[in-house]
Parts: sequence; C-alpha cells; structure tokens
Amino acid sequence: MSVTLRVGGLSRTELSAELRSRGILLNAHAETLLAAPEFDGVAEPEVVSIVERSVGDLGFAEGAPLSRILAAAEAQGLALCSPTTAPYLRLAMDEQQSAPDSVLRSGRAPTGSLTVATRALRDDVDYPRGFYLRVVDGQSWLRGYACDDEHIWSPADRFAFRLLAESTQ
Repeated sequence: MSVTLRVGGLSRTELSAELRSRGILLNAHAETLLAAPEFDGVAEPEVVSIVERSVGDLGFAEGAPLSRILAAAEAQGLALCSPTTAPYLRLAMDEQQSAPDSVLRSGRAPTGSLTVATRALRDDVDYPRGFYLRVVDGQSWLRGYACDDEHIWSPADRFAFRLLAESTQ
C-alpha cells in the first residue's frame, strides 16, 4: 500500500464529525488519543506519502520490539507519521480489506490491522501508544492501542510510515 493524502486542516470537532459522518467507529483508546492537545487547533494541511511495511519487510523474520522496528524503518528512509495522521489515513483508506476475523487478541496486533507508526504522546505505558486501522465485517475502525517496548511484534504485523521526499523506497 502506498497512498498520498492531506493531513491537517480540520479542527478536533470537524475531524470527529467527519469520522462519524463516514460511520468510522472508535474504541476508548482512540477517543483518549483524539482528546490529546496534539489535536487542538487547526494545523495547516500537509500532503504526505504513506507506505506500508510488515515487520518482516523491515528485516525481522522472528519479530521485534517497537523500538527496533522504528529504528529499522528510519534506516530504510522511512519516517514516523505525525500523531494526527491516523484519522486522516482512516478517512482516505476506504478500500481497506476486511479482517478475516473479528477477534481482538490481547498482547498481539489484530489480524488485518495497520498500525500507524508515530511517536508516543506520553511516557506512560498505560496511556494509549497510538492508532491502528482495521475493518471488521465491513465496518471501518480507528482504534487506539497500548503497549510497551517489551512487546514483540509479529513478522506479519503491518505498519504505516511516512515516506521521505528524498527516499527512493
């Protein structure tokens, strides 16, 4: 997956209304993240290119913790997305395939999910770490998740990164 999208330009209220109007569901962690100060005000829209990579694509056949995944992505010319990217990506990805099941697995990324690679908004492991996108039974979700750096992501887990303009990836 590779997509170019506009991130920013909507207030928190406008962004929430747009998500609702498209029938996108949120979990409690996503609502917590959307209430963060990073979503205050209206940022000038920025056009960004987003690419998808699996943990295995980044060189981790046995999986890896998030810190190593993000370092490997950076070494390959990929960057973290801004904290506000995930809701705009959810709005842009109306063709995401439905997950093969509706199971939410504690301690593992759900099947069919796409985790948006961002910096943590807080140093608190109990505060949601970031967002992932998933479609279950035809219903689009923007979900927040929590994890620490002890968590080993599976080689099949997929992340969205920002493609740097000078990168040839």
